[in-house]
Amino acid sequence: MEVNSLTAEMIMVMGMIGVAIFLFIVEWIRVDMVAILMTVSLPLLKLVTPKEAFSGFSSNAVISIIAVIIIGAGLDKTGLINRLVAPILRIAGNSSSRVILAMGGTVAVISSFMQNIGAAALFLPAIRRVSRAMGIPLAKMLMPIGFCAILGGTITLVGCSPLILLNDLIAPFNLEPFQLFDVTPIGLALVASGIIFFIFFGRWVLPRGDLEKDSSDGSTETGGGGDIAEGTAFELKTPADFTDFRDPLTIKVIRDTYGVTVVALAGRDGIKHFSLTPETELRSDNTLVAYGSKNEITQLASEKGMQIKDDLTLFKNEMSPSVSGTIEAVVAPRSVLIGKTLRLAHFWEQFQVNPIALFRSNKVFHSGLSDMELRSGDVLVLHGTWERFSILEAQHNFIFTSPVHEIMKPEKALIAGFWLTLALVMVIGFKIQLSVCLLTGAFGMIVCRVLTIDEAYQAVDWRTVFLLAGLIPLGIATEKSGTAAWIAHSILDIVGSVSPVVLLTVIAFLSTGFTLVISNVGATVLLVPLVLNMAMASGTDPRMAALVVGLATSNSFMLPTHQVNALYMGPGRYRSVDFMKAGSIMTVLFIVVLISMLSLFYGIQG
Repeated sequence: MEVNSLTAEMIMVMGMIGVAIFLFIVEWIRVDMVAILMTVSLPLLKLVTPKEAFSGFSSNAVISIIAVIIIGAGLDKTGLINRLVAPILRIAGNSSSRVILAMGGTVAVISSFMQNIGAAALFLPAIRRVSRAMGIPLAKMLMPIGFCAILGGTITLVGCSPLILLNDLIAPFNLEPFQLFDVTPIGLALVASGIIFFIFFGRWVLPRGDLEKDSSDGSTETGGGGDIAEGTAFELKTPADFTDFRDPLTIKVIRDTYGVTVVALAGRDGIKHFSLTPETELRSDNTLVAYGSKNEITQLASEKGMQIKDDLTLFKNEMSPSVSGTIEAVVAPRSVLIGKTLRLAHFWEQFQVNPIALFRSNKVFHSGLSDMELRSGDVLVLHGTWERFSILEAQHNFIFTSPVHEIMKPEKALIAGFWLTLALVMVIGFKIQLSVCLLTGAFGMIVCRVLTIDEAYQAVDWRTVFLLAGLIPLGIATEKSGTAAWIAHSILDIVGSVSPVVLLTVIAFLSTGFTLVISNVGATVLLVPLVLNMAMASGTDPRMAALVVGLATSNSFMLPTHQVNALYMGPGRYRSVDFMKAGSIMTVLFIVVLISMLSLFYGIQG
């Protein structure tokens, strides 16, 4: 096929690429659904064969990422990773710089062998405890450590999805595959640059973390590090004639009018209720527990004729700190609640806990919670029993910023460590295919009952699996049809002859731009065939061009679109402008270090 000949098949492939990019940006459907659309459409249009369309599901990359997730879940289940926190904090002492150095370096290393969102979630409670103990605003710590989690994904070939995918994408070009630690020098340099950047310049690029201040729109504005909701539980009693001369008073009206949340209620019959829907009505001779400030509670009692008891009496046992309490819960990036309101999700009936406040976009909302659509990164303050919180945590819709009791298996820690080590030894010493080695480690953990097979299935993010597997045939179609070669030669005809360093720098900026608006997996699948053809046509090492894409698609710091940034945005009380301020410098630094390390270790000449 002539490279300069634009065919109908190429036009159809470019049309499918355009559709995929458009759907990634507008998010009319989920990204995994976009991938499935590609899997179905490409064979129907005869752009790939049915075998090629479903080849992604048996690919080395997909099996590897499933195994990595299971191994990470096994390490988490044993508490092996949590054991690292205490000695790290002892080393760090009371210095915020040493805390960022120690915790940032540790989370980066952990991210090199498990998904960075998982590593970031594991460290969130520990970072919060350190923040409170040292009196450092959370906003000063979360962003640097979150960036380190992202950078840690570049240390090994299994650290992030684009690098796992890389060998599958370069295989059709008969290029030598990358080994597990081929990227390690570059990844370590990137992590070091990120830590050094925040240690020396963090005071100027990170938000100050001011205390809360009142806002005029019924919400509360807060700087990084302030608590979302301050309040105390009060027990009140309605008078005997409470409903004689007034319309029924609902929980929603109390919340919207006074900013007070009723978390428990007992009627005349003495039956106690602890998960109260917004429509729940207060009646005469009701005893209730309300959560709010002293002023708010006093105003409510005064205007509605309620009696404020000196202490918790009827609900003393149920409100004991050993039984119930409040906790901050971050809406997880893959939560099924995203896009739903609490009312439509039947939140109170399903989870049996009470929302007290919601933090979003630097504001705290106490009213209107039942009708607000949840977003990834939203932080809810919840009140309930620790038993209910344990059940809620197991469903993975929320990530709690404080530890919740969970059945751990510390006695299995050495076994989990053994199987991880064995998998790595198989990769390094015996040159066995990566997916086989990692799946051996995952299977070993299941056989040794570090986690059950059902827990392993539940740990796997199947949306990520379908995203990876579904986009692979799009890469096949791009290369097979000659589209990648045609685009590459067209670009080179326009820009003319360029040096390898300039070309790789352009590729790095292009990859960074793509990953800010579409998923890093989508950017990798679309760009690798293109840059391989560009590199071969210009005389640049094609493996290095592909590697730049695999690494630069982790250069996602300027916007809270990366899962780690979205996770930490709520607890850190960050705004988008905070990510732009620190992330723009980090983005340029990332590319400078990347290209410099390629020149130093792989001999790329200018």
